[in-house]
Amino acid sequence: MDQLPAALERPGNEESWAVADAISRVLKNSEELHSWRRHLLSACMKGLVAMYSSSKDERKQEVERSMLLRLEELLCVVEEVDPDDWCSLVKTGLKYRYRDETFLKVLNIAIQLLYKKESSL
Repeated sequence: MDQLPAALERPGNEESWAVADAISRVLKNSEELHSWRRHLLSACMKGLVAMYSSSKDERKQEVERSMLLRLEELLCVVEEVDPDDWCSLVKTGLKYRYRDETFLKVLNIAIQLLYKKESSL
């Protein structure tokens, strides 16, 4: 379980997210769920950065779209991110996906969630 978030950061490990989802369901009423979700959020952002950096031509749109929707879902429940992960995601995403509607929509939602008054960023 400890090594799964690192595996999720690498592009091409979409199947591992099914395992992560199963773990999340098991931890549903546990005190560890928030910490687990924070790890997943970080892995999701790092995975998107890796995807954007390695696939600059938007060929894997469906995989990226599912990752972006997962990012949005995690942001809504965690509402805090590692500043380095966030900066990397924004810079890389805007560099390679500035025309992608789904990326821009999720970025807008993330900005609204993260930059409200009580946010840590």
